[in-house]
Amino acid sequence: MIPVFPFIACIVSEYFFVSVRTILLEICFITAAVLSNYKEMRENMHKGKILRIVFAVIIAVGLLFPVISDVTRDFFGYSHAVLSYYGSRGTEVVNIQKKLKQWGYYDGEIDGIFGYQTYKAVRYFQYKNGLKVDGVVGPETLSALGLPTGTTQAASNRDLELLARLVHGEARGEPYIGQVAVAAVVLNRVKDSRFPNTIAGVIYQPGAFDAVRDGQINLEPNAQSYKAARDAMNGWDPTYGCIYYYNPATATSKWIWSRPVMLKIGKHNFAK
Repeated sequence: MIPVFPFIACIVSEYFFVSVRTILLEICFITAAVLSNYKEMRENMHKGKILRIVFAVIIAVGLLFPVISDVTRDFFGYSHAVLSYYGSRGTEVVNIQKKLKQWGYYDGEIDGIFGYQTYKAVRYFQYKNGLKVDGVVGPETLSALGLPTGTTQAASNRDLELLARLVHGEARGEPYIGQVAVAAVVLNRVKDSRFPNTIAGVIYQPGAFDAVRDGQINLEPNAQSYKAARDAMNGWDPTYGCIYYYNPATATSKWIWSRPVMLKIGKHNFAK
């Protein structure tokens, strides 16, 4: 086992930064010294020299592993904020897989192992939701999945209530996914430079929503409307970025009919 260490250390040193290379070379020299004096060390075992040398090597290796871990993470582009990526295991991966499966991005087993299927599903989710496509589940992707990041602030109660009121007024007779979709359209408009950049601004933009015009925005939302609004605010977008929707049975605007329809959910067409 001992002769392998200097060889591995010297090879690894070629692939990391200068500071790490220096540490690795130091360990190479220490280990080489151990090997070159192996016979002498055996003869002096009873004098305690071997214990001092082994102790020195253990300390050096102990210092090396944290450095390699940090540099490897940076070398491959993973910052300290990364929470789950290919090879990760655990409860968080289970939650990621559940969300991806719930929203139709993942059809594998919920096993808590971040394997190739999970990696592909994460990349597809990132692509569909306008995130950096790298297969790494950091804070932004976790937030888009509606999972805790440790740093994401909860949406204000005022925004949540207002969005729930709109969902209730516009889509309370729609399937649940359709209610989430209506809320997602509002949030997509907030992110679009052509619309106001707040939830209230989008909802109360003149002529934007029938529920505002006919007063249904003032109805008390039920629990499902709140849940749909919360899911949308946590990142679920069944429309994949649509900024318009309408009921083709009641829509009278010629302009809205000109928008390309991406999908239909319940009675609503969703368009861009």
